[in-house]
Amino acid sequence: MKKVPAKKRLRTGFTTGACAAAAARAAVQGLLEGEVPPHVSCELPNGQWVDFAVTDSHCDGQYARAVIIKDAGDDPDCTHGAHITVEVRRIVGASDSVQLVGGEGVGRITMAGLGLEIGGPAINPVPRRNIEQNVRAVAADILARDGLRITISVPGGEEMAKKTLNARLGILGGISILGTTGIVRPYSTSAFRASVVQGIKVAADQGNRCVVLTTGGRTEQFTMRELPELSPACFIQMGDFLRYALDAAADCQLPEVVIGGMVGKLTKMAQGETITHAGRAEVDTGLLADIAAEIGVAAAVCDDIRAAETARYASERIAELGLSSPFHQALAQRVVDTLLTRYPKQFRLRVLMCDFSGEKIAEAIGYPANDSSSTPVNESIL
Repeated sequence: MKKVPAKKRLRTGFTTGACAAAAARAAVQGLLEGEVPPHVSCELPNGQWVDFAVTDSHCDGQYARAVIIKDAGDDPDCTHGAHITVEVRRIVGASDSVQLVGGEGVGRITMAGLGLEIGGPAINPVPRRNIEQNVRAVAADILARDGLRITISVPGGEEMAKKTLNARLGILGGISILGTTGIVRPYSTSAFRASVVQGIKVAADQGNRCVVLTTGGRTEQFTMRELPELSPACFIQMGDFLRYALDAAADCQLPEVVIGGMVGKLTKMAQGETITHAGRAEVDTGLLADIAAEIGVAAAVCDDIRAAETARYASERIAELGLSSPFHQALAQRVVDTLLTRYPKQFRLRVLMCDFSGEKIAEAIGYPANDSSSTPVNESIL
C-alpha cells in the first residue's frame, strides 16, 4: 500500500504590529550603541520573545532607522513582504516622552467607530502599547533626559490597502498596524472549519450538554469568566464559521448553545449572516438604526447610524445617549430570534455580548419551539 505523506504543518508568521515593535526596538538600540544591530529580540504582546532580522538600517547621534520585512507565514495576506520601517529621533529636553507617529503607507483614521482618534494613525491599541513597551525596555538612558519620536511607515502601504476594507472603514492612505498577539496563525478555510466542527464533537463526546461558540480569543476569555462552571472543552473559537458550528451542535443533539460576541459580529448574525467574515457581507447599519428607533432614539441620530460604516459607531453613539443597555439587549435578542428561526427545535440559545474591553453589556436567551423551560442547561448543573 502506498504511504500517504503527512500533511505539512502550516507555518506561522508575524503581524504588522510585531514587526513595528521589533523595528522600533532595533532603531532605539542604534541610537544608544551608535549602530543598529543586524538582529533584534523583541517581546510580542503574548509574552513570546522572537528574533527578527533587521535590514536597511542607519543611525547618527540624533536619528536611527530600522526595517523589518514582514513574514506572514503560510497563507500570506497582502502585507506579506512589506518593509515595516521605523525612524526614531530624539526630542531634546522632553524627558520620558514617547511619541508614536504614522508615516508614509500607514493609514489615517477619518471616521469614528474604530476606537482610534480621528486624524491619528491607524495603529491599534495593543500594538501601540507593545511598541512603547519595547522602546522603553531599552531606552531608559535616553528617556532620562530626552524624549523619542517613533515614526512608523510602510513603503507601498497605500497600494496594499486597496486590497483591504480600510477605505470603507474610513482608514485612508495606507494599511493598519495590527495584531493582538503578534503572531499570524494561518489556517486554510477548510482546515479551520473542520477544527471547529471537531471541537464541538469532542465536547459532546465528553458528555457536555452545552457548547460556547465565540468569535475570537477576547470573547472566549469573556465567556469563560461568565461561565466558570463549564469544562474548558465546551469553549470553541468558531471564528466566522457560525453556520458550520450551529449545524454541528444540532447534529450532536446538544441541548444548549451559547454564543459570545461583540457588536460587529453579532450584528451580522442578527441580519442573518451565518458566515460572518468581513469580506462576505457588510454590517447592516440600517438594522442598528431600526433597533435604535425602537428604543426611542431621535430620528436624526438613527439617520446618522444608518449612514455609518461600522457597528461600533452605532454602539458608541447610543452609549453617549445613556441607552447602551436597552440597545445592546435588543440586539442580542434579535440575534436569538434570527438564529432560532433557522434552528427552531434543535437547542436553547443564549447570547452573551461584551464591549471592547471584555465587559458584559447584554444577555438574551431563547428556547426551541418544543421547550418553554426558563432554566438554561448550564445553570441546571450548578
